[in-house]
Amino acid sequence: MSYYLRSHEEVLDEVGSCDTGLSSAEAERRLEENGKNKLKEAEKKSIIRKFFEALCDPMIIMLLAAAGISAVTTLIKGEKDFADLIIILAVVLINTILSLVQESKAEQAIDALNEMTAATSRVMRDGEAVTVKSEDLVVGDVIILEAGNAVPADCRILEGHSLKAEEAALTGESVPVNKLVDVIMLKEGQKDVSLGDRKNMLYSGSTVVYGRGRAVVTATGMDTEMGKIADALSEAVDEQTPLQKKMADLSKVLTKLVLGICAIVFIVGVISSIASNGFNKDVLFNNALDTFIMAVALAVAAIPEGLPAVVTIILSIGVTAMSKRQALIRKLTAVETLGCTQIICSDKTGTLTQNKMTVVDKSTGDEKLLAKAMALCSDAEIKPGETESVGEPTECALVNYAYSLGMPKYELEQVAPRIGEAPFDSNRKMMSTIHREGDKIVQYTKGACEMLLYRCDTYLTDSGNIYPMTDEIRESIIENNKAFADRALRVLGAAYKNYDEMPTETDPDAIEQGLTFIGAVGMIDPCRPEVLEAIKQCKSAGIRPIMITGDHIDTAVAIAKELGILEDASQAITGMEINDLTDDELFNCVERYSVYARVQPEHKTRIVKAWKAHGMVTAMTGDGVNDAPSIKSSDIGIGMGITGTDVTKGVADMVLSDDNFATIVNAVEEGRRIYDNVRKVIEFQLSTNMAEVITIFTAQICGFTILSPAHLLWVNMVTDSTPGLALGMEPAEGDLMKRKPRPANESIFSNGAGVDIAVKGLFMAVLILISYFIGNNLIGVTGHELELFKGMDIKEIMHINGMTMAFLTTNFTQMFQAICMRSRRNSIFTLKTKNHWLLGSFILTALLTLSVIYIPFLSNLFGLAPISFGELSIAFGLAAAVVPVFEGIKFLRRKFGKDE
Repeated sequence: MSYYLRSHEEVLDEVGSCDTGLSSAEAERRLEENGKNKLKEAEKKSIIRKFFEALCDPMIIMLLAAAGISAVTTLIKGEKDFADLIIILAVVLINTILSLVQESKAEQAIDALNEMTAATSRVMRDGEAVTVKSEDLVVGDVIILEAGNAVPADCRILEGHSLKAEEAALTGESVPVNKLVDVIMLKEGQKDVSLGDRKNMLYSGSTVVYGRGRAVVTATGMDTEMGKIADALSEAVDEQTPLQKKMADLSKVLTKLVLGICAIVFIVGVISSIASNGFNKDVLFNNALDTFIMAVALAVAAIPEGLPAVVTIILSIGVTAMSKRQALIRKLTAVETLGCTQIICSDKTGTLTQNKMTVVDKSTGDEKLLAKAMALCSDAEIKPGETESVGEPTECALVNYAYSLGMPKYELEQVAPRIGEAPFDSNRKMMSTIHREGDKIVQYTKGACEMLLYRCDTYLTDSGNIYPMTDEIRESIIENNKAFADRALRVLGAAYKNYDEMPTETDPDAIEQGLTFIGAVGMIDPCRPEVLEAIKQCKSAGIRPIMITGDHIDTAVAIAKELGILEDASQAITGMEINDLTDDELFNCVERYSVYARVQPEHKTRIVKAWKAHGMVTAMTGDGVNDAPSIKSSDIGIGMGITGTDVTKGVADMVLSDDNFATIVNAVEEGRRIYDNVRKVIEFQLSTNMAEVITIFTAQICGFTILSPAHLLWVNMVTDSTPGLALGMEPAEGDLMKRKPRPANESIFSNGAGVDIAVKGLFMAVLILISYFIGNNLIGVTGHELELFKGMDIKEIMHINGMTMAFLTTNFTQMFQAICMRSRRNSIFTLKTKNHWLLGSFILTALLTLSVIYIPFLSNLFGLAPISFGELSIAFGLAAAVVPVFEGIKFLRRKFGKDE
């Protein structure tokens, strides 16, 4: 119902209420019938549902398939060793628990932020003013509001005294709106009134910043304007993040690789058996089973069992690091999305600016008198011991201005108490207050200069003298104020008048004449000082910052120019102009604009979708409920922790606890570092797995066993994972924020990574095979080994020696490779940062690996032998060869390859 088009008597009759409100019994009945005054909360998933959704990750599915194959082959062979199955299931469980714990922590943090919102309201019940929970309000309740109150529901104003409300959360307009009681009359041909022009209504999500009043509740909960927007959010569809897509693609590649290798090995084995033994069923079955088990070993070698857990832990550590930099990540995968962000669509007020009107310029002959007049002629207050005033933002700026000059308002009022006033009126655009200063009476008037100047007969000069006001002086003052306005400053003038005694009439028409003009101030919501550097960093990183605001286009352009977001006004467009564009037309011109002013909620969503249609990874920031649909539609939604509404924080991927644009840039840098490290880990683990596959495949084709499935699981779970985690802690490389954002569809194997994996895997496989050959053929058997392996012939003992050396070389090549992987392109000898985690992991992994060889229980379990120091040195030396070779590959890529 259009309550704003009806008188408040009609509205009260419609909602079944009166000026004194409802009775407690009626309010309770309506609450029972219509429900609580709160937004519908998104259905929270149960732990069980979250657990099974986590298991649907492609990499997890592959691991579970490997576990199933391992269990089946163990049963077919009639064995009872389910170590492979247990290890793989343990990996899956750890990975899943880590993900669930992180998401739970994020949800708890968001809940804590939501507790910052107002919870109670003053309401008329049984004819008396009482305090009730805001969620217990019902339609028909008459609420009492004053400056500082959050509006708890949609309501029609019944009574207002200089009432102003900030509706930025709904409209994006940062300037408070003057509220009225009168019915809004439609103009000829007008069908309705936009939300921002409904001056006799107050809406849930807005705040009273000035004056006081009473209003009757017309809508609660999901029926409010905020509720309607929240309900529309369900239309947005959650999309996979770039990392999720890449991991899914990687799983597909690995699946095809594993199935292909297994099929080839199985077919070759069966054909070889038939060629040697004919179609003997028993022999064929046994050979086929052995071939199948060999294929499973290759599958175990190809699948990086530790990769999902390592990636999850790296992301989790990154989330913790971001929280220390004021960015709270709700989902682990959002960390990586930040790293490839190309467009940041940011709100202006409070994110790029300080959300605090501030006097930044003045024009006067007496600054002290100007500040004194502005402070006394305002209703904002500042308490002793405080440094910030409380009240309407513009008046707070004036009181803070006087305070900065050493004139706190509470001290001014002691010397010059207010004894009369003519309150502000939107028609005359002025306000006057009368003060007793000793034995004289002084009136101070402030307001719009264009109105104030024509009430002034004289003006104050720079020398402190008073001269008659002339048309030329008025024009010069107006010209000066226009220069302020061209800088998007809000201009207010001040004047004064002396009396011998208190005037008998304080009517504005009587007292606002014959004034002396003091001067004018220019105010603006200034930029956050750290944002300018953040914008520069964005540009050097190839990220385009976009301002989307509900403010006037002149203000938006001025701020954007100051920050370097745009160069001239032609790069700005208004919401009205967007209305005239079709989606196709907006798509064609969206890259032309860097500032969008006077926008409505639907515009923000259209802008985000247009950028995404260009293939851009788009981030959207915002605090109001009007931002929520576009936040959810973007690739990375960023909510504000301080000024943000519950709805906005609920749909955001990331919440800024300091509402600062610079924090977004910090988060992008952290996201890039994390992705950089995740990619290093993936390349590191895939190349080592490639080495294992080539080694096992070559050995099986040649008719001998070089590494068992247990050895491979050890390598994948210990030697892959420990250095992999350490690589995840690698500091950011110096050029990280000078690179362009990577395309969202960029493959993990791009920029030569696929070739690197193949070449490195092949070279390490050669080293492992050489190590086995030396141990199995060139080194004799010692007396100690003969004593240790009684009952075995020399050939079997030498085979164990060969396996042990191959096992050691496999582990050590991966450790040395991890050191080389500190940078995918730059030499490790030129890196200026240190990674103590990697050094620690090298030492730990080496000790664990040697324990498998030299602790009898473990060596027997793994079927290995405690080899001599000479053999150990050979295995270690072969592994160390990867450093000069891999560094040489990087040198050639830097010299002859194309820049990433």
